Amino acid sequence: MAAMLMLGLAPALGLPLAARAQAPASATDMTEAEAEAGTKAETATAPVPAPVPSPAPVPTPVPAHPAILFNRWQENWAVLADKTMPREPFDGLKYIPLSQGDPGTYLSLGANLRERFETNNAPSFGTNPANPRDSYVISRLETHADLHVGPVQAFVQLQSDFAPGKQVLSAVDSNRLDLEQAFIALTQRVGPGTLKLRVGRQQFAFDLQRFVAARDGPNVRQSLDALWGDYEVGPWRLIGYYSRPVASRDRHPFDDASSTHNLFYGVRVERHVWHGKELSAYWSRYTNDNAAYLQVRGAERRDVWDMRFAGKQGRLDWDLEAMGQSGRVGSTKIRAWAFGTLAGYRFAQTPMTPRIGLQVDGASGNRGNNSGGNGAGDTLGTFNPLFANGYYLNLAGYAAYVNFLHVKPSLTIAPTSRLTIMTALGLQWRMTTRDAIYTQPNIPVARSAGNGTAWTGAYNQLRADWKISRHWSSAIEAVHFSIGNTLRSIRAHDSNYLGVELKYGW
Repeated sequence: MAAMLMLGLAPALGLPLAARAQAPASATDMTEAEAEAGTKAETATAPVPAPVPSPAPVPTPVPAHPAILFNRWQENWAVLADKTMPREPFDGLKYIPLSQGDPGTYLSLGANLRERFETNNAPSFGTNPANPRDSYVISRLETHADLHVGPVQAFVQLQSDFAPGKQVLSAVDSNRLDLEQAFIALTQRVGPGTLKLRVGRQQFAFDLQRFVAARDGPNVRQSLDALWGDYEVGPWRLIGYYSRPVASRDRHPFDDASSTHNLFYGVRVERHVWHGKELSAYWSRYTNDNAAYLQVRGAERRDVWDMRFAGKQGRLDWDLEAMGQSGRVGSTKIRAWAFGTLAGYRFAQTPMTPRIGLQVDGASGNRGNNSGGNGAGDTLGTFNPLFANGYYLNLAGYAAYVNFLHVKPSLTIAPTSRLTIMTALGLQWRMTTRDAIYTQPNIPVARSAGNGTAWTGAYNQLRADWKISRHWSSAIEAVHFSIGNTLRSIRAHDSNYLGVELKYGW
């Protein structure tokens, strides 16, 4: 039914039929042909040697189905044009050829389903009387059609998101039916490199999605009405983007919209250095005409400066990122910053290949007064986490990338190739007691600003991820947060979260 819906909506939305632009080809190493065995000619009087047997034929690799990717538009289903590939049910809908002479001209249909049960005995540490505890299901269904014609791609994706049983609904919980993505893309060879362009409603994320994320943790993902372009040449990638974040409304179907009151645009450069390690930097401008912080309200014009270095050397891996922010909210200057570090060492020869990890993150808070209105003084130090990803810290939502210092040692093991288990201890402080304690995404805990000490609390986290098959996966995550005296003084209490998730991708 989802496939029929997508085929019907493409022309109704006025989208041209085109081919995909930024799908990386699935690289399969080709086996080189072995050299022919030869023998030197003997003289007439020499005995005739026994014949040399021919080398065994090298088996031809069997083509594999594409992996189900986080960005579905990056998949390349043209491999199903190979008649020798083993077939799965409904492959006829994954690859619908549209040209007898060009296997790269095709239509592909697909869907995602995610069901997650969540129970939280103290959202916002129990400080919100309207939502003292909650148990519910968040359900997300996405269907898409992906059309390829030569260098052009047209991708359309619908979403239907519900949160049955949830007492307090927000914009990221429910969206009964709407257009999640609809863009046209072009991939073209230009000079020594490749130019890729996308225009329309789309999703993009940077790096570990600390600050620019597709918001996959909650129910409704973050879309943007955007123009995206990148040029790749050798180890370099140059990117430019101009976007208007889409606001989820859910008053009736197909009512999501973006506005010039909220913009996000910038430029980014990436380079592979030192045997495949990643170095990147970007500048962005974030604008919000109706920004509201504890200390100041007004039109926000925030410049973002970010650098990241990530890689792997032997058994050691790391990801380091730092961001500075400047600009103004109304007449108040912005001076804010944040950093994130992840590092780990894997014992590859030990059973279950344990990895010891350490995560250290921090973000500035406001050190001015907390009188509200426009009383922030000359400078606002509260960091704006932009489009943050709750997955990066944990799914419980007890911490946000604002006014905090976060230290989390962890241990990850892999009992099987399809199962990983991670356990961690998180320690959390405030950078300044003059600003609040915040929960996801950047919600201040009532009465916490200007009170107590820097210590916020500690939490235990346990997470297991099971890759059931190519289509199915499951996860379970549990978090117990033991609060500090500052939260206890405002009648908050310890909090417990449990999430059980099942995902299907076709």
